[in-house]
Amino acid sequence: MRTAYVVVTLLAALMAGFSGTVLLMRAQWIVQALTDYRVPRAWWTWLGVAKAAGAVGLVVGLFVPVLGVLAGVGLVVYFVGAAVTVARARWYSHIPFPLVYAAPVVGALVLGYVA
Repeated sequence: MRTAYVVVTLLAALMAGFSGTVLLMRAQWIVQALTDYRVPRAWWTWLGVAKAAGAVGLVVGLFVPVLGVLAGVGLVVYFVGAAVTVARARWYSHIPFPLVYAAPVVGALVLGYVA
C-alpha cells in the first residue's frame, strides 16, 4: 500500500506542479481559459504559486506527513474552487478539467490515511 501511496502522491504533485508552472509561464491556452472564466489577472500569479506550493508540499509530505495532508487539503479546496469558478462562468463542459487534477490528490490523501 505504501508504494501506491508514493506513486499516486508523486503523480498528484507532478500534475499540480505542471498546472502551476503553465499558469506562471502564462501559456496561451491557460490565459485564454482564465480570461473566459473571468478570473482577475491580478490573481493569476498567486494561483500559480498556490498550485506549485501544493505540489512541493505533497512531495515534502512523503517525509513530513502533516505537511502532505495540509498541502493535499489545500489543493483539493483549490481545484473544487476552480470547478465552481468554471461553473459560475457557465463553461459547464470544462468542469471536469479541475476535477481531473483534484482526483489524484484525493487519492493520495486516502492512500496516506490507509497506509
